[in-house]
Amino acid sequence: MKPQGVHPEDAESTSDASSRPDTADADGKDTDACVEEVHVDEVESDEPLLPARVHRPSDLMRLLVGVLAVVVLLAIAAFAHGTTSGLEQDINKGTGQAPDLLIKIAGLASSIAILLVPVAFAIERLIKRDGLRIADGVLAAVLAHGVTLATDLWVAKAAPGSIQEALTQPSPGDIHALTDPVHGYLAPVIAYMTAVGMSRRPRWRAVLWIVLMLDAFSMLVTGYTTPFSIILTVLIGWTVAYGTLYAVGSPNVRPTGRTLIAGLRTVGFHPVSAAREEASETAENSDRGRRYFVTLEDGPPLDVTVVDREQQAQGFFYRVWRNLTLRGFATRSSLQSLRQALEQEALLAYAAIAAGANAPKLIATSELGPDAVMLVYEHTGGRTLESLAEEEITDGLLRNTWRQVQALQSRRIAHRRLAGDAILVDRSGAVILTDLRGGEIAASTLLLRMDVAQLVTTLGLLAGAERAVASAVTILGPDAVADCLPMLQPIALTRSTRATLRRLARERAQREREAVLDASQQAKQARLEETPEDARPVLEKPDKKTVKAEARAEKRAIDEAIEEAREEDLLTQIRHQVLLIRPQAPVEPARLERVKPRTLISFIAGAIGAYFLLTQLTHIEFGPLIANAEWGWVAAAVLFSACSYFAAAMALLGFVPERVGFLRTVAAQVAGSFVKIVAPAAVGGVALNTRFLQRQGVRPGLAVASVGASQLFGLGCHIVMLLSFGYLTGTEKTPSLSPSRTVIAGLLTVAVLVLVVTSVPFLRKFVVTRVRSLFAGVVPRMLDVLQRPQKLVTGIGGMLLLTACFVMCLDASIRAFGQEGTSLSIASVAVVFLAGNALGSAAPTPGGVGAVEATLTVGLIAVGLPKEVAAPAVLLFRLLTLWLPVLPGWLAFNQLSRKGAL
Repeated sequence: MKPQGVHPEDAESTSDASSRPDTADADGKDTDACVEEVHVDEVESDEPLLPARVHRPSDLMRLLVGVLAVVVLLAIAAFAHGTTSGLEQDINKGTGQAPDLLIKIAGLASSIAILLVPVAFAIERLIKRDGLRIADGVLAAVLAHGVTLATDLWVAKAAPGSIQEALTQPSPGDIHALTDPVHGYLAPVIAYMTAVGMSRRPRWRAVLWIVLMLDAFSMLVTGYTTPFSIILTVLIGWTVAYGTLYAVGSPNVRPTGRTLIAGLRTVGFHPVSAAREEASETAENSDRGRRYFVTLEDGPPLDVTVVDREQQAQGFFYRVWRNLTLRGFATRSSLQSLRQALEQEALLAYAAIAAGANAPKLIATSELGPDAVMLVYEHTGGRTLESLAEEEITDGLLRNTWRQVQALQSRRIAHRRLAGDAILVDRSGAVILTDLRGGEIAASTLLLRMDVAQLVTTLGLLAGAERAVASAVTILGPDAVADCLPMLQPIALTRSTRATLRRLARERAQREREAVLDASQQAKQARLEETPEDARPVLEKPDKKTVKAEARAEKRAIDEAIEEAREEDLLTQIRHQVLLIRPQAPVEPARLERVKPRTLISFIAGAIGAYFLLTQLTHIEFGPLIANAEWGWVAAAVLFSACSYFAAAMALLGFVPERVGFLRTVAAQVAGSFVKIVAPAAVGGVALNTRFLQRQGVRPGLAVASVGASQLFGLGCHIVMLLSFGYLTGTEKTPSLSPSRTVIAGLLTVAVLVLVVTSVPFLRKFVVTRVRSLFAGVVPRMLDVLQRPQKLVTGIGGMLLLTACFVMCLDASIRAFGQEGTSLSIASVAVVFLAGNALGSAAPTPGGVGAVEATLTVGLIAVGLPKEVAAPAVLLFRLLTLWLPVLPGWLAFNQLSRKGAL
């Protein structure tokens, strides 16, 4: 942490006065006499300037909630016509019994107040020199007025009739006119009052709601609006206000160093100087507050933590995601008020000390205005555990750390963040637990075990698994340590710990990959050295026994290299150390996730795919299509679609030197038709083929390399065929062999992209890293395949046959619905298919749904096919290649899973 002084009069004195206890005497008083001569009134803050405006995640969340509410309201108005009509009738019946005098008074009062209240609040804010809020409110009002005009125009010109009936009704003044769908004056007023922060002031908020209710009542009774119109007006004003605040930012109200000094004086301290401690603000610990080291006129220094609304909002979306995916006992609330945060940290600080743990002693708390609080601790000093040198982390220090955690657990206090930067070690070697703000009292047994799992992982990263487990067993006992094994999983650890484990895993994988490459090269070199030089030209085509013997020797060398280079990850090492002490300890991981990210993404992708499919089917009349279809060509399209799975199996096995069953590989490709429905086209097939090869006995690294080599060759073939067929398409109607303008434009586009990537350092580094990893695994696998021409021919032939099957299937689908003279050349169909397939692989929707259909339809129309033929032809093609194979794919997937092949 880097301290930043706030004593501008004397930089050197500030440095000495704000230094840590390493430069202080035994009783905590600083030895610099210059600081003691400075009068308290001369203390000023010169910490780094804070940004004038901040973009609050809470404003973004309110904006999204408002947009969602508007969508839901319009959906109800569009599809629940009976409900809306009944609601309007009930409200009109109830309001129609109101006295005329009350209606007139309410209308007059609301008309006047709706203008006077914003003006009065603006005057009050200007008197208090808060003109920025008024400017924000005016901007929000202008934008809200524009949105209301656009909404009125959309409802009048393009909205469905049910929405128009829900938002409008015949005007009482003119029976031939309709009332406004959205009130052009009310939405701007709501946006203005929300943007200036009137809703956060109780008195003004009460006045605001009274005015809104009076205006809504008078408008409903007089028949100038509908209930849905009022709700939509309020939602538009509210949503636009928060959208404006998030876009331009809210005025920064975070307290400065001067405010902190004033707050310390109000609680009886006499500060001399303060130093801001800079710490890395990650998504996990960014809400821990700003920390200051404060020196006093007399007495030991203080550690002060300032928590404000802006600091508390940081990391909000990460906490929301954790709360969504993890079970309730494994998370904490993502939304806390400042008062709740203050009370929780104070409670944990007192509870930890009462339990006998070494924790910072809280001696004062105070508010720093309406948007910040401070907590004053006695100064602890020391260094974080993760900053200690390796020789400083002794067994005694590890045991002392476990004693502090044992003290917390004896009173059922969960720390929830026992990472290396939350544990301090002072000069005497005492361990101090900090960052108790996220902890819990009366914690469940699962939370206590998660603390043990986190700390043993933290200490394992610093001192090794054996020492970490041994120190834990010494203090907590073998049973308590064994009970934490179900919690020993990445999802239960802190974000920084998970990032460290992922980095170590990448380093281990790189070392194993290098060991395999070295072993392969050494085996080949040894084979060359054993062969006499005069015999090398003769042995250009050795017999099969020699080839098999050499392959077995090379495989044996690679296996030995993998065994030597294989390293267990830290969590596995910890489990093994615990099982040595308690062999019967439970090792099955506890289920902490409420929903896995993969499941959530698959559900969203499946919903998107179903939506696209339904929107396509609703615009097609199946009766005439089925009656006019040529079923011979439909049968041919089905045959070509079925043949594609055999071609896909050939394309995969051509890059796998190991022996794998052909029919089982065909079944795996059929299973892929089910997998790609719940995953993007470029992801599902790769994952399934890799898993299939591993289950067939191919080592994981080689399985990934084989699939990667297949994908790399496939990409090359795809580009070559696209350019070739594009060239042929451009020369079909011209006597000269001149390429089409599309091919030239495509080549120029690729050249521009290459220049952009090579000129931008970030993109260049990204591409180089990916290419380097590709050459480390895929290229050696491709060299192995090149030594077997039969395999290479099978792989490339399978890719060409796979493309041919799809092109012929699309061509047969076109001929099934086309009349004479409407068919296209094979080259044109191939170009359209290759372009659509490339876009579908890049689309994030499952199976490329939506993107492929749109590209194929537009492409066929562009090359001269009528729209009436292109749309049903693409639908038939996608039904045969995507939707109809789902059921056989599901059956094949389950069958292979039961047999252990997936």
